[in-house]
Amino acid sequence: QVQLVESGGGLVQPGGSLRLSCAASISGIFSVNSMGWYRQTPGKERELVASITTRGSVNYVDSVKGRFTISRDNAKNTVYLQMNNLKPEDTAVYYCRVFYGGGEYNYWGQGTQVTVSS
Repeated sequence: QVQLVESGGGLVQPGGSLRLSCAASISGIFSVNSMGWYRQTPGKERELVASITTRGSVNYVDSVKGRFTISRDNAKNTVYLQMNNLKPEDTAVYYCRVFYGGGEYNYWGQGTQVTVSS
């Protein structure tokens, strides 16, 4: 059984910051592998924002490079997304996704709304 608890979304003005968190719990023998954040706006496909492996290798979509930072606490199975200098185009529902079982399985969080508006 997998549970993901996301938090940290909200309304922020352009140029502001938010920090998203996603805590994963997985029962059984599986361990968490890579973790990532995705986002989706109405009428568009869900896109990868950032991902991080268990060893800390990271990957970002070009539009957030230099503004967003993904990190993780392996002891807590928690992934974070620090979002700085937010822009209106960052407005979306942000989803956490975790891979486990050697990457064979994955699970999505429920999503958290981020709105950037003045």
